[in-house]
Amino acid sequence: MTAEIALRRARVRYGPLEALHGLDLVLPAGTVTVLLGRNGSGRTTALRALAGTVPLAAGRVVWRGADVTRLPAHERARRGLCFVPDLRAVYATLTVAENLDLAAPGRRDAALAAYPELARLLARPAGTLSGGERRMLALTRALLSPARVVLVDEPSLGLSPAVAARTYGLLAALTRPPRSAAVVLAEQRVPHGLPPGSLAYRLSRGSLAGAGEITAGGAP
Repeated sequence: MTAEIALRRARVRYGPLEALHGLDLVLPAGTVTVLLGRNGSGRTTALRALAGTVPLAAGRVVWRGADVTRLPAHERARRGLCFVPDLRAVYATLTVAENLDLAAPGRRDAALAAYPELARLLARPAGTLSGGERRMLALTRALLSPARVVLVDEPSLGLSPAVAARTYGLLAALTRPPRSAAVVLAEQRVPHGLPPGSLAYRLSRGSLAGAGEITAGGAP
């Protein structure tokens, strides 16, 4: 497996609180990697550090061998990074159709094939949707963009078990050729439906507490 993006001795501070304590993560291309941990473990902060939405106090972000630590989030997006946060991931005042057209112009049919539940909601402002509906709308960005790095914070938030299972299958498909993306998910526990050989990093209080491959039974 080839490393696509990595955190090297990354430290992130929110005021006096240090959220990441010299964290090292290597995230391979063509692989689903799950960052596991309770709230406050640092998994969301790790995604934000990779995306460039929080600055590092120390350490580096290395993408395909290049140091991108000082590259702003919008430039990382232009280079092929897609970040779907857990909150405020859609444009609330725009309709579902407008959100889809902004995310992937000309590919609305592909979005609706992934989430047919959105078809009847196209004229609705995104801010009026349920939590699960907003989540599906936000996830279409990750599924339809050509990004080489896809970061998703709690993909199944608000989704039914059936839609969550479909979502993990769709995300796992991004790791296959020709796209071969590095897909990184932040979760509280190992989700069902990920392919064997997916990676899991367990975080605790901003540090790496364990790592391993996910087996067919879903355990790392």
